[in-house]
Amino acid sequence: MLTILKFEELEIWKQARVLSLKIFHFTQKESFAKEYKLKEQIKSSAGSVMDNIAEGFERASRLEFVNFLSIAKGSCGEVKSQLCRVLDQKFITESEFNEVYTQYEGLSAGIAAFMNYLNKSGIRGQKFRNREP
Repeated sequence: MLTILKFEELEIWKQARVLSLKIFHFTQKESFAKEYKLKEQIKSSAGSVMDNIAEGFERASRLEFVNFLSIAKGSCGEVKSQLCRVLDQKFITESEFNEVYTQYEGLSAGIAAFMNYLNKSGIRGQKFRNREP
């Protein structure tokens, strides 16, 4: 079994990082220039996905990690909703929308699968490593 020592090794974190950068690039388009609030909101939501994965990992407790993964999954939903608004307002093309929306659906499913794995595993977390069960 592979032991992950840093959150940067998690595939879901890597994917969230790539998608956060894609969202950032969307917000650099000239069409977004006057939409400061929406621009900042979608960038924040995208960043929240990767940040909550990292924070949960660093908590060194399985239950806390699962909780933060749940928050990250919720942020995926938030980004997907905001992508719909961005598409409706013609800030991105339909093909850009379809590509990134589908990638966020995949990320959300990956987070859910990892949560399921952690919930079924006997992993307790480093915080509880030297404690009796």
